[in-house]
Amino acid sequence: MIVTKKAIPRRTMLRGIGASLALPLLDGMVPAFAQSRKTAAAPVFRLGVVYVPNGMRMDRWTPGTEGAGFDFKPVIKPLEPFRDRVVVLSGLQGVDSEGAHARAATRFLTGRPTKLGDGKDLRAGISMDQLSARTFGQHTQIASLELALDGRDFSGSCDDGFSCAYTNTIAWSNETTPLPMENNPRVVFERMFGDSGSTDPAVRLARLQKDGSLLDSVVERVADLQRGLGPSDRSKLDQYLDAVRDIERRIQKAEAQGARELPLVDRPPGIPGTCREHAKLMFDLQALAYQTDLTRVVTFMIGREISGRTYAEIGVPDAHHPISHHQNDPEKIAKLAQINLLHVTLFAEFLEKLRTTPDGDGSLLDHVMIIYGAGMADSNAHASKNLPILVAGGAVVHEGRHIKYAEGTPLANLHLTLLDRLGVPVEKLGHSTGRLPIEPLSLA
Repeated sequence: MIVTKKAIPRRTMLRGIGASLALPLLDGMVPAFAQSRKTAAAPVFRLGVVYVPNGMRMDRWTPGTEGAGFDFKPVIKPLEPFRDRVVVLSGLQGVDSEGAHARAATRFLTGRPTKLGDGKDLRAGISMDQLSARTFGQHTQIASLELALDGRDFSGSCDDGFSCAYTNTIAWSNETTPLPMENNPRVVFERMFGDSGSTDPAVRLARLQKDGSLLDSVVERVADLQRGLGPSDRSKLDQYLDAVRDIERRIQKAEAQGARELPLVDRPPGIPGTCREHAKLMFDLQALAYQTDLTRVVTFMIGREISGRTYAEIGVPDAHHPISHHQNDPEKIAKLAQINLLHVTLFAEFLEKLRTTPDGDGSLLDHVMIIYGAGMADSNAHASKNLPILVAGGAVVHEGRHIKYAEGTPLANLHLTLLDRLGVPVEKLGHSTGRLPIEPLSLA
């Protein structure tokens, strides 16, 4: 640790650390394409994941027919306008383990079971979104965004005997490191664009210049300090400077791409009062992140497992998790279906936003691959089989259809297939046993 007797004042050092390690300080440097969209040679593909909690009312989700002419059951009916950009997948299964809700969230993208314990020895696996982020993050200022609607203090109780970390996220950077999901739109905005409060070009330029000067100052002063420090402190400073240089690369990328035009957007005021308003704002931030090429990988938990959120706005004042254990009570089943329908409706509105946002020679919807679904099927039984999964977006879907795979096909097989399409080939992921057939899901 650098002592304050040295040349760098504590205040400057803290700001330097914030710039290099706490990325929101520098995220006002919104990247832009160096070339005009009109001359872009190839589209940029993005990955999205939208996770819904507490299972699904499967009889109102699963199409009754297979193939391109499949029927849209009530819960997925809002997606019918996107028939040519949606593939519904049946028969996929998650890996079994203890902790029904903990395993549902954890295995969704990792294909790994949860480990019983109080959190001192977490164990899962790297999630497929983070495998993508390792590749795509080389080209963007933010490798990935992890978003949620529920706060960690909102998720309620966790699975008995399991760390809350398992239900608080679906993204893992490695087998022992879960990534936190941010639910405050203001925080997300400031991570993306800095704390200047707007995407206005003049404000962003001033922010870029300020951050660039700060980095120059920190690098020079730390370099001077190195001459009088011991080997251990020099090693620490070398690591620090490596981080600073990485941020400097991001600054240069933003400056080089400064001709990119952005929608004029003001900073969100905070967390809206209803699920619909909150979700719409978070989806809009995702669309903006894709549009600016700020990141190409986003995971979004519409709800955390065991979420007790209520939905009075749609006439469901009951807590979600208790309703999901409906015990075949018709009234509870109807309310659960309403919640499931609301979530899909919000997703459909997001797809419409992507479809109406130009991107290269098409739209953002043409150039994204979004996985939507839950880590649990029948919530009343905590079912791991036949998970509710669909994939949307022209980056992977040629023709909309319902595909039914053999019972017990690992969900991780889908992830391997999608990673292949994104140019991120992986030999194995969690409990995967191979790839899914190539023809139904192939890169456009």
